[in-house]
Amino acid sequence: MVIIFQRKPSIITSAAVAGPLERKSVFYSYFDSVVEDERWNQATNEQGNVKMIQEACQIILKKADLNRLDIDFFLAGDLINQMTPTNFAAKEIAASFIGLFSACATSVSSVIIACLLTELEASKYAIAGASSQHNSTERQFRYPIYYGAQKPATAQWTVTAAGFALIGKHHPKSPSVVAATVGKVIDYGQKNPFHMGSAMAPAAFDTIKRHLEKRNQKIQDYDMIMTGDLGKIGLQILKKMFQETGASEADCQIFRDAGAEFYGENPSFLAGASGAGCSASVYFSYVLQQLKGGRFKRVLLVATGSLHSPLTFQQGETIPCTAHAIEVTME
Repeated sequence: MVIIFQRKPSIITSAAVAGPLERKSVFYSYFDSVVEDERWNQATNEQGNVKMIQEACQIILKKADLNRLDIDFFLAGDLINQMTPTNFAAKEIAASFIGLFSACATSVSSVIIACLLTELEASKYAIAGASSQHNSTERQFRYPIYYGAQKPATAQWTVTAAGFALIGKHHPKSPSVVAATVGKVIDYGQKNPFHMGSAMAPAAFDTIKRHLEKRNQKIQDYDMIMTGDLGKIGLQILKKMFQETGASEADCQIFRDAGAEFYGENPSFLAGASGAGCSASVYFSYVLQQLKGGRFKRVLLVATGSLHSPLTFQQGETIPCTAHAIEVTME
């Protein structure tokens, strides 16, 4: 489903905060805040995730000169069971709350719904975004950090980061969301949680292809099409899929991936970064700043999500994936 936003809701401002290891990110200079403690000086990793979300939202309010009572909706999610960090953060933010789980695609699915609410004039201001915390996510989906388990080269590193955007009525000096594609669930039978790029690449391909077709567009119509977070391997699979359908190698240079680039070429992070906070922190910092600075005029942001759980993995199920896209322009 492709949605055209006639009123062109704007991303008025945004914020990205990250943990200490994310100082190694090539996007580090674009983040609003980077803390020294993975837990934000809290007793647990999950409580640290709560504080990270709250800090990002407070930065947004300060930038926009608003207070909590000005926010109509808070739309967000994370990767922990029942999205408990986001739920606890929402308690403090005190806006009407819509919790969302699209795994690592939540950064974009939340913006799509915020734009729909703005389009309907049901919302004047909405905060949308996502977060992830490395230690809590790894403990839930893979192995606790203190196990010291070795990972294969196809694995990706869950980032500790949060990215949020303030969505409101169209403003000519702010990037605007003009269209969106809501992804389908795509499952190519992948079962390996340490090879997520290969599982999610087909979902990204399907969403991008449908968006271009419905919008009567070509790859070259964009300054950049950025996925997140396929990682280095998933990005190459995505490019290959497009080349097999007629795209040239030059066309595919427009494709970039937040996860593949997040930690640069640092081999410690294997195939790159992942986590709901990965694309959220990159989209709502680096990308928006490039749009505002005039480097980009039109971008397609495609967040990918793996919809498995520890239970489905243990039961031998395959890994279903989805990808949601927003078309963002700077007029």
